[in-house]
Formats: sequence, structure tokens, C-alpha cells
Amino acid sequence: MLANDPGGYVVQAWKTDRTDTVELPHLLLGFLEPDTFIGATLTDTGRGTFRLTGRPITDDETLSQLDLADDETAIEVPKLERTFYGAASTR
Repeated sequence: MLANDPGGYVVQAWKTDRTDTVELPHLLLGFLEPDTFIGATLTDTGRGTFRLTGRPITDDETLSQLDLADDETAIEVPKLERTFYGAASTR
């Protein structure tokens, strides 16, 4: 995953039967920028991957910067910030 600007991520992952949906291994979410998360619904496949939907990347300039395998594509999804307010009290 690449942060493409302050408001989004480019997600490079396996193609699915829809051009706007990719399949991404769970572990790759560990590479998000600190205190951010993907602003798209993650659907667990039960196989160690999530499916998520976003805007398909189609412009040649962006695609030329990616090293896509034959079974991969890229989508853009929102990048949202999260704030940690501290742990609950354990009285």
C-alpha cells in the first residue's frame, strides 16, 4: 500500500471478478502509516485475506510506478486518521 496524498492509499492486490474490488492479505494492513486506517469496508474471506472496494487506478502515470504481477491490480481508497484516547480504567 502506498499513501498517494494526504487523503488516500493506493492498494496493490490480487484481482477479483470486479475491477473495483481487490483481495489483500491481512498482514499487509500492518504497513499503513501510523495512526491511520483504510476508509473502506474490509470483508474477511476466511482465507487470510480481505476484499475491499475502491476507485480503480487506470491512469498510465500511476500504473507505471507500480510493479504489478499479472494477477494484480490497484485501487484507491480513503485514508482516515484514528485517535487513541487511552485504555479503559481497570478498577
